[in-house]
Amino acid sequence: MILAVDIGNSNIVFGIYDENSILCQFRIRSEHTKTTDEYAASILSLIERNNINIQNIYGVIISSVVPSLGFTIGRFVKKYLNVEPMLVGDSKVRTGVNVKTDNPSEVGVDRVVNAAAAIDKFGSPCIIIDFGTATTFDIVNHEGDYIGGVICPGVLLSANALHAKTAKLPEISVDKPKTVVGRNTVHSMQSGVFYGYLAMIDGLCDKIINEEFGTIAHVNIIATGGLGSIFTREMKYKAVYEPSLTLYGLKIIYDKNAFSGYLL
Repeated sequence: MILAVDIGNSNIVFGIYDENSILCQFRIRSEHTKTTDEYAASILSLIERNNINIQNIYGVIISSVVPSLGFTIGRFVKKYLNVEPMLVGDSKVRTGVNVKTDNPSEVGVDRVVNAAAAIDKFGSPCIIIDFGTATTFDIVNHEGDYIGGVICPGVLLSANALHAKTAKLPEISVDKPKTVVGRNTVHSMQSGVFYGYLAMIDGLCDKIINEEFGTIAHVNIIATGGLGSIFTREMKYKAVYEPSLTLYGLKIIYDKNAFSGYLL
């Protein structure tokens, strides 16, 4: 079995694969103050709850945008699973994605992993929209090269800022309101967040497709991340929602490297 770990700013997502099938996945909150042993208590409990014997986990791959947590989870893997983890971003790990940006080392490893997954599963060209702490757009051209992207404030980040930075605006959930024009404060805020982001997503997809791809007839659009399903249903362009896209990409990269001698 292979354990794939996606460490983000808000959550850490775990997926356990047996061959090419994902047996289970779960997530815990990213907490910088937790020790390796405290994370172990949570992770091992969730693995056991999913009826997985840790003795059967022979490989681990980690993608992290939080270096300190990457170190902590890596130490957990070595101490409790007795496995040397594969780290995306390590110079020895090949992703299979040709990154053609001004500074390839600046591109978040999660974005490269998503690109690897999208290329493998859907082909190129494609736009990958990840609804995480930030909302990111990653662009793969028709030759299969990662050429860059767009980074926007995340949906929840914006919604929470409205509440935190104003005296009277309440906390809200991110939902599609019945009408664009709100008839009360909560509905007005929900409309601003939902339809505002929807307009931004459609507008950016328009500009990316027209300015980057021009006459190309079809561009695959793949959404992932917690709120992706809400917006995918309403987008102007047809998009596929893949909640496990990053885990899928990690498994692909693990296989690519494990069978080429990385672990020898």
